Amino acid sequence: MNATTLPASAPNNRDVKDARADRAFRWLVTAAGLFVLISLAAAALSMLWGGRAAFEKFGIAFLWRDAWDPVLQDFGALVPIYGTLVTALIALVIAVPVSFGIAMFLTEIAPKWVRGPVGAAIELLAGIPSIIYGMWGLFVLVPFLAQHIYPWVDEHLGQLPLVGALFAGPPLGLGMGTAGLVLAIMIIPFISSVMREVFLTVPGRLKESAYALGSTKTEVVWDVVLPYTRSAVIGGIFLGLGRALGETMAVTFVLGNAHNLTVSLLEPGNSIAATIANEFAEADSPMYLSSLIALGFVLFLVTFVVLTIARLMLRQMAKKEGN
Repeated sequence: MNATTLPASAPNNRDVKDARADRAFRWLVTAAGLFVLISLAAAALSMLWGGRAAFEKFGIAFLWRDAWDPVLQDFGALVPIYGTLVTALIALVIAVPVSFGIAMFLTEIAPKWVRGPVGAAIELLAGIPSIIYGMWGLFVLVPFLAQHIYPWVDEHLGQLPLVGALFAGPPLGLGMGTAGLVLAIMIIPFISSVMREVFLTVPGRLKESAYALGSTKTEVVWDVVLPYTRSAVIGGIFLGLGRALGETMAVTFVLGNAHNLTVSLLEPGNSIAATIANEFAEADSPMYLSSLIALGFVLFLVTFVVLTIARLMLRQMAKKEGN
């Protein structure tokens, strides 16, 4: 019986090729990871460099100055920062419970023939461009709120003690409340999709065991599903928050674009992204342009801080869960 023998160098050559391919793959994926970090640092540094004139003139006080006067070259970021945070907070207050309801309906309550169409509708909402939301908000939502909702809100809720100032104001339709509502509609598909996917990862045996012990559907949701998916749910919420903080066109249409610092949700305001989008083409002086670029750097910082807080919360929760 004749056996075919390979040259002694064949295994060595294959090992060398495998080692080279492994090194090439390692360098390739390392470069991809470094590309993200370099791009992030380059974007932040370029905005910081572009806004250096504003920071040199106004210093760190640029962050809490409420002035915005292109004629006198007097600028501050307080009003846009305030508008950005308030509209994003309103969006979360509205979107989180609605998203939770949608996800729970699709995973626990809805019959199978309903889950497909509703899930497809959610994905379709996520794919609609933001400018469409803005146009719909301006031509449909704003007139409806101005005629039917905000007059009642001003008359009844605006007279309440302590919180009345939030709901008092002229029923213009444009304002931070409207912007927050539009943002909520925009981020609901993202948050609800994440929640739905993580709810589906809950082992069926856990829920069946709870039902076998006599738990109701509500108790199963609060005592089994939510504790099991808590970290992922919070991650999905902060994903929606990141989208809300950086949204531009939809907010620009309905926010009112007024550099006005007010606690009323019915009055026009401004946000960082809307300010940059509206005024960048009109910046007719180096200081004006530098202040707008500085606003971009501030938005970067705000988003970074929010996402950092989210990561720290998730890490702390993971420690408590023993992971």
